[in-house]
Amino acid sequence: MPPEAPPPEAASSSSTPAAALEPTVGEGRPPAFSPTQTREKKIALVGNPNVGKSVIFNRLTGQYVYVSNYPGTTVALARGVAQFGGRRYEVVDTPGVNSLVPHSEDERVTRDILLQERPDIVLVVADSKNLRRTLLLMSQLVELGLPTVLDLNMADESRKRGIEVDTELLQKLFGIPVVETVATEGHGIRELERALAEPVIPCNPSPELKAIVAELDWDILSAQSGESGQNAQFEMTGPNGPRLPLGLFAEWLGSGDEGVKGTLPALLGKDRVDAIQRSLGLYQQRHRRSAAAVIVQARSQWIDDAVSKLRRVKGGEVSAMADRLGRWCREPLTGFPILLGVLFFMYYFVGVFGAGTAVDFLESTVFGEYFVPGITWIVDRLLPFAFVRDLLIGPYGAISMGLTYSVAIVLPVVTTFFMAFGFLEDSGYLPRLAVLADRMFRFMGLNGKAVLPMVLGLGCVTMATLTTRILSTRKERMLATLLLALAVPCAAQLGVVLGMLAWVSFAALLFLTGILLSQLLLVGWIADKIIPGARSDFMVELPPMRFPMWGNLVRKTWSRVRWFLREAVPLFVLGTIVLFILDRLAILPFIVRAAEPVVVGLLGLPAKAGEAFVMGFLRRDYGAAGLFDLARQGMMDNTQIMVSLVTMTLFVPCVANFFVMIKEHDFRKAALMVGFIIPYAIAVGASVNFFLRWTGLEL
Repeated sequence: MPPEAPPPEAASSSSTPAAALEPTVGEGRPPAFSPTQTREKKIALVGNPNVGKSVIFNRLTGQYVYVSNYPGTTVALARGVAQFGGRRYEVVDTPGVNSLVPHSEDERVTRDILLQERPDIVLVVADSKNLRRTLLLMSQLVELGLPTVLDLNMADESRKRGIEVDTELLQKLFGIPVVETVATEGHGIRELERALAEPVIPCNPSPELKAIVAELDWDILSAQSGESGQNAQFEMTGPNGPRLPLGLFAEWLGSGDEGVKGTLPALLGKDRVDAIQRSLGLYQQRHRRSAAAVIVQARSQWIDDAVSKLRRVKGGEVSAMADRLGRWCREPLTGFPILLGVLFFMYYFVGVFGAGTAVDFLESTVFGEYFVPGITWIVDRLLPFAFVRDLLIGPYGAISMGLTYSVAIVLPVVTTFFMAFGFLEDSGYLPRLAVLADRMFRFMGLNGKAVLPMVLGLGCVTMATLTTRILSTRKERMLATLLLALAVPCAAQLGVVLGMLAWVSFAALLFLTGILLSQLLLVGWIADKIIPGARSDFMVELPPMRFPMWGNLVRKTWSRVRWFLREAVPLFVLGTIVLFILDRLAILPFIVRAAEPVVVGLLGLPAKAGEAFVMGFLRRDYGAAGLFDLARQGMMDNTQIMVSLVTMTLFVPCVANFFVMIKEHDFRKAALMVGFIIPYAIAVGASVNFFLRWTGLEL
């Protein structure tokens, strides 16, 4: 019969099976593969959120990047190719995680990539100012036995705060290369590449954690010896490579993670998984506590001890002004005036410069004088067919209207918006906006964390709807989805809106902002009373306030502009073709006439604005661009511009977002939300029309 507990001398007994004497993972061992082998290795970037993983990814891969969803999920992963040291590497940028014990789909995806794809190298990107979070993640990663390199990023910010990390001791603890970088400036990247060429399997630095895992090992091996009638060695490696992550397995089961129950049997084999579960049961009987609880406590104690030895804080050189500005941005008394200043900056940079100067040059000069006349000349001579001519360069031509709208009108507005938004991201302002907005979101049954999907919605509402998964409760996800669909304009639409408001006044921007905020609060407050459920707690990490690096800002803007050119421009052309077909079939005039009682009667807009609302369902930015064109032609006065912008912004979400709403909830809930939004947007637009004309208010 196997013993009930490992004897005290188990760790040194010559009769103990060899596998039980092995550490949880390698003791700083080099990986099994040869550094001279020719196959392309895979590097997985792993780290906490907001530690600069994406910057490191861009530094390593350059422009060789593609994005795809992880199989079976909607989590997008960036993959690219890096070349250094005479080798090619596939690089995967995994979602940010706080722990390998997942509490979100992002964390589950990262965990599954490490278990299923078994990358050749794990590059752990860490914030050198927050050593505690780094040690938690590292203490879990060691169990997977993957060759690892640790990158302490943001080293400049640590030095400014007087924080020193003993990298030599840290390297000895885990037995792996440790590199300090400042990714935004490119410092340390060459050293990082050299370290990636020689990764090392990390060791488990905690004697307590090693002892717990050794005890679990002993139970497994002893059970095998008893079952086979001899001292047989149980293979601690699964058929697909990974060694049994006993400590992590205990934590996964202790956290109620059901996903791992389906993942590990396929990787390790059912017999090995059953053996682990029996071992965990024996451990709990023996100690009156689950192995997961003991491991969590031991891990926490080791991290506390390690931080005290590895981290020293001296007098820093942090800018007092940066600290004060950070506090001012999140305190209501000063935060709201700063927010007003941010809106003013966006208004002038995006609205006046982007939608004014840049659009005038592209539309009037580049397209009006050269591009469209040149294409017309070519089409007239090479394709002298009326149908083809109208399809390409007619009133609803794919080139004369589709490309003109997307490139000459929307592209400069989107580019300036992406640049301004990237500036706010890199400065550290957006997390402080979340803190500032927490009280307002609580009024709507949410918390400040919900501001993150809302802010992302200013880039793309469809993708922001997917990110509502970061919210903890079903009620919060429903509320956030409804509010995103109702009153958050995407980047292209917002850029066009700012451009139109630049023709009116800054007061018009404040008026529109007030309308949208009031509707968010009103609808959110009512929906909070109707939708059952509770609100979760709010915690957010505040990065330091800093002036963004222009090089990074340009790269980020260009990456987003490429996305717009690749994703949005074809849809603009497709939308124009749809308009062309509807016009040819006399369906578009019928829709416009049917909508006249609402568009002309209630909203007081030109009948042609009905076309913009029809196209707004395909893409809201296309609908906004249609209104923009009407305003540029002088077909709408200031009051009509305001009414059209209020209605279009609150109008039905684009078809892509509607499909995502169905995916995230179900068809019935998505249809109910859209069925509410359409008449509500029209009612608010009609109210604004009545108010402005009744009061005679000039904006």
